[in-house]
Amino acid sequence: MNATVKLQKSWFKEGHTKSYNFRKEQLVKVKKMLTTFEKPIINALKFDLNKSEYEAYASEIAFLKSEIDHHLKQLKSWMQPTKVKAPLTHTGSKNFIRKEPYGTVLVIAPWNYPIQLALAPVIGAVAAGNTVIIKPSELTPTVSWVLKKMIEQYFPAHYIAVVEGDKNVTQELIDQPLDYIFFTGSVPVGKVIMEKASKRLIPITLELGGKSPAIIHKDTSIDLAAKRIVWGKFTNAGQTCIAPDYLYVHHEVKADLIQALKKYIREFYGDRPLENPEYTKIVNHSHFNRLTSYLESGTVVSGGTTDDQVHKIEPTILDQVTWSDAVMQDEIFGPVLPVLTYADLDEVITQINERPKPLALYYFGEKDEDQQLIMDSISFGGGCINDTLYHIINPHLPFGGVGESGMGSYHGRASFDTFTHEKSITKQTTKFDQSFRYPGSPFRLAVMKRIFG
Repeated sequence: MNATVKLQKSWFKEGHTKSYNFRKEQLVKVKKMLTTFEKPIINALKFDLNKSEYEAYASEIAFLKSEIDHHLKQLKSWMQPTKVKAPLTHTGSKNFIRKEPYGTVLVIAPWNYPIQLALAPVIGAVAAGNTVIIKPSELTPTVSWVLKKMIEQYFPAHYIAVVEGDKNVTQELIDQPLDYIFFTGSVPVGKVIMEKASKRLIPITLELGGKSPAIIHKDTSIDLAAKRIVWGKFTNAGQTCIAPDYLYVHHEVKADLIQALKKYIREFYGDRPLENPEYTKIVNHSHFNRLTSYLESGTVVSGGTTDDQVHKIEPTILDQVTWSDAVMQDEIFGPVLPVLTYADLDEVITQINERPKPLALYYFGEKDEDQQLIMDSISFGGGCINDTLYHIINPHLPFGGVGESGMGSYHGRASFDTFTHEKSITKQTTKFDQSFRYPGSPFRLAVMKRIFG
């Protein structure tokens, strides 16, 4: 690992990555790589997570291709120096911000979207002119193997490299003299990454998680809300960092909402979801056991059946849940959906604000003033009004957390900015010199007072 980091840092210093043409060629190459390896990627996602071909393509490959297309369209303008205004003290000078890469970037990827979340940061890092080391998750070993093979086929190790292994490998990597670390994963591991990076003052982005609520007010369209919640929650069997973690439902519409949720679970996954060949499985036995323990919280009103042989859990709705139940203590990250009830939005705001800031929040309701109240009163990473998940696929919206749900953002222009250092430059004129700043000038105090008041 030390040799890989040294090799990349040395090659970066030679200036190979800095031109627009080079960066553009690499982005095109990444897109070609995704097309070439489409079938192996889909097969690996099926083997490790039982993802359907549609879900694998839509949530992993198509997402990345769209991101690349957006970067290719905008990259030249993003790379241009930004001219800025100057105060009177800088009369005659030109002032601008140059965009330069950090150097060698480490991307640590999770297992839930193991292609998308490994390569989406890489697209930004490459566009910004960095070299990259990718550490995929060991919990999806088939995907990790495919990722390593395709990167090795398309890119030399001194530019982009994949390092496989467990948490000990990650530990060794973050001890290297890197220039930037981008981590997607859990809050506890994120804290370790941040502590390690701080010892070398390495800048970082942390994309974490948390308990993301969906608030369903009494004036919402119940049927449409249920449809969008079921899609957002049970895609990838709930193993999505921005999936609705729990529902906060107005008591007047709770019964109707639960019935509508049941309807769309049947419509999307059938009467026996565990037998549906396209229904995603839980990644491993440890996570399966953790999730099944949550079924003891509250009352199961839909689903609840499990299969420990294939690590599948039915889309499950829990009613009669309280904040003291085990299912409400940590991010669920699975197909278990608790339902809390409220009578007034102020109650919801108070309860959510007493807990760590969520990565996402979803509000369902028609009144503009209620929508504005929620947006103004609760701090969260990002989200939707009358939908779930959809904000993540708009490249013009930066994606990231706040507080314990993360720091920094990416996607679209935000990805380029994340991996770019802004170097501020003043280019001073030599045609004249303003003497008031120098010692001995008889007018310098008067000039300063005139300028600054």
